[in-house]
Amino acid sequence: MYDAAIIGAGPAGTSAAIHLALRGRRVLLAEAKSFPRAKLCGEFITPECFTHFRQLGVETAMMNAGGTHVTETNFFAASGAQVSVPSVWFGSEGTQSFALGLSRAEMDTRLLARAREVGVEVREETQAVNLLYENRFVRGVILRGKDKREAAAHARVTVDATGRGRVLVRRLEAINATQESTMPDAETTRNPHRNPSSSRSRAGLVAFKTHLVVGHDGRENDDEQYGEQCEIYFYKGGYGGLNGVEGGVRNLCFIVRAEDVKARDGNAARVMREVVCGNRRARQVLDKAEVVAPWLCVALESFGRNKIAPAPGLLAVGDAAAFIDPFTGSGMLMALDGGATLARTLSLWLEREDARNDANIESWRRLAFDYEASYEAKFAGRLRVCAWLRRAAFAPAPVIEVATRMLGVSASARRITARATRKE
Repeated sequence: MYDAAIIGAGPAGTSAAIHLALRGRRVLLAEAKSFPRAKLCGEFITPECFTHFRQLGVETAMMNAGGTHVTETNFFAASGAQVSVPSVWFGSEGTQSFALGLSRAEMDTRLLARAREVGVEVREETQAVNLLYENRFVRGVILRGKDKREAAAHARVTVDATGRGRVLVRRLEAINATQESTMPDAETTRNPHRNPSSSRSRAGLVAFKTHLVVGHDGRENDDEQYGEQCEIYFYKGGYGGLNGVEGGVRNLCFIVRAEDVKARDGNAARVMREVVCGNRRARQVLDKAEVVAPWLCVALESFGRNKIAPAPGLLAVGDAAAFIDPFTGSGMLMALDGGATLARTLSLWLEREDARNDANIESWRRLAFDYEASYEAKFAGRLRVCAWLRRAAFAPAPVIEVATRMLGVSASARRITARATRKE
């Protein structure tokens, strides 16, 4: 039996696996894809993340991956008005003074290699097709490998690290809905055609990502300076970001309204030209950009917290636990913070005598309580701040224009706002 079966090898799941293995725990890490693989992400690693990389034993590997050192982030209102936030403001004593632009293909592959190195059992191209669910306890998962064979993986704790898809949590919801349908007073009996996931709000936003080669953008010394900056563009119905990664290319990631995508027949390049380039600065930079990687897209259903301990034996981490607003640049930090928080809480619980009793509901409740308390202490503040900033980001253009100009005259206000997105 594994101490933990973690499904999803993004930064949250893999970092949790590494921390647990370094503490002597038997860990399974299963990932549906084969690495390296592209991932829809801003690909922006803030200075605080290097402390995590050091603890995980991958700092040198990340520094040698060929990423771009990003010294500041410029936020542009639709008119072109801008405010700047130096990357050093995100760090603290002992951290780097710059952020790192690095593709998820490179970063995740290096984390996965480290997981193998410290003894994590890693299975790529392996899907979790069902839960081992007995008497309302999750006892592990049923995995299907690339050979299409299925096998059970029993674990004291199963972790959903599958991102916004929340594959395990939604599988649990489907199982519970099926079980409830056999009860005389169940809602599904009254409405047998109800889809278990129909209660989720319909996605109103869509995120896109690609890699670009950007030509001259109207600035002096463009080739020398551009790679050192991240740019955030605000436009009607969304925002987007552009920063250098390895290989001399830029990562473009943006969010738009689903209705704007539908009106353009789902054509990502057209959405970029007609919506994102409604921002003057974006139009100036992207006008002659060459797309050099496939477009990725995903519908966004919600931001903020989800259930992080949805059933005995099942915990969630990373985007499966909470999805933070991308333009704050704190998504990668939250993933690494989340992996460390989960590993620390789970390790302490596994040391308890009562954790060895698989049927002890009180022991599980203690773990769930401790994890939720640690998670709340770590993330509640920054999630509240980011929820407020999200409303500001989707405000009418004149409001964003005024806010941009006001922040532009006060470095202290910009620094306080930047640090608040990391506040515990």
